[in-house]
Amino acid sequence: MSVTTELWIDTLPSAIGDILLVSDGGSLCALDFADYEARLLRLINKRFAAVTLTPCSNPQGFTDRLSAYLDGDLHSFDAVPVNPGGTPFQQQVWLALRQIPAGTVASYGELATRVGKPAAYRAVGMANSLNPVAIALPCHRVVGTQGQLTGYAGGLDRKQWLLRHEGVNLALGKRAVGQEQLSLGF
Repeated sequence: MSVTTELWIDTLPSAIGDILLVSDGGSLCALDFADYEARLLRLINKRFAAVTLTPCSNPQGFTDRLSAYLDGDLHSFDAVPVNPGGTPFQQQVWLALRQIPAGTVASYGELATRVGKPAAYRAVGMANSLNPVAIALPCHRVVGTQGQLTGYAGGLDRKQWLLRHEGVNLALGKRAVGQEQLSLGF
């Protein structure tokens, strides 16, 4: 007999679409956009044998903290506890994302170097694509080597919006990665 895990879900309307937040009662274990709900559910079901999603307003204050981030307090979401699951390598990559300060970007190669596997930039990209806790684990801050916007599970328009929201000058293009004001800061 499998044990059913109860998770709490809330929806936050935003300028970039409704955002779904899923909590395990102590940590954020999923965050995605409502139009990617199937992806969110697939990632949750991969982690938990059986799940019940219970609607909850502002679980652990996470919705308020995300709302503050979207309203301009770029650090209000930094310390939200996360429980993303994943393999040890994925966890290493996802937690390294939190070391990229708001308003800066890093390339996949820089992130691979940061986790001690400089040749694994493609594996880092794959881990980013499976990040179950968007924004809190800010995979939107990872760009191509020349500073170009590359894949984002929530869509490139949202990635662009999040980076602009954080003050990243996307017009720098090729010069964005490696510039002092946009450096990784590790």
